[in-house]
Amino acid sequence: MTFTNTNTKSTTYSVADVQAVMRRLTADLLMIAQSTGSITEEKAKNYSHDIEILATAGHLKKVDVTLMSGVVEIRAATYETSTEAGDLISSRPGGVRWPRMANSELRVVLFYNDTYTDDVREKMRKNLMISWSPTSADTSHGFLSQSGDRNYASNAYGIKRKDYGS
Repeated sequence: MTFTNTNTKSTTYSVADVQAVMRRLTADLLMIAQSTGSITEEKAKNYSHDIEILATAGHLKKVDVTLMSGVVEIRAATYETSTEAGDLISSRPGGVRWPRMANSELRVVLFYNDTYTDDVREKMRKNLMISWSPTSADTSHGFLSQSGDRNYASNAYGIKRKDYGS
């Protein structure tokens, strides 16, 4: 007699899960805007809106947020999405009270999944608040040190945040 045992792990997520995770990312962006003064809260909300729209549609792979002083990176955070985040323990937003510096700027770069084709991009454009354009910006943060991380998750949807500083 032969016995077999199959163990399948199946986790799912909903639009509400994506929105719950995006609220945490939005809280981070608002804290960064408030502390640095590099962008207005309204601009941070516009970035968050677009990020949530793209994430909900399944097109968002990663978000990179970098505080720049000229060409020098001061602080950065990367947010990598996961649709298999059932094992992540969710953190509270925070830890992003970045310095206020004269003439600083906030750079936000989005990375898309393969599903974000030219046709999809054209259709999504009307739903976005920011005029996103291609960039060749280096987001490796080679001159910064990784200084921590946080996870934001709801069911199987999540974001892994990595922080970088000098």
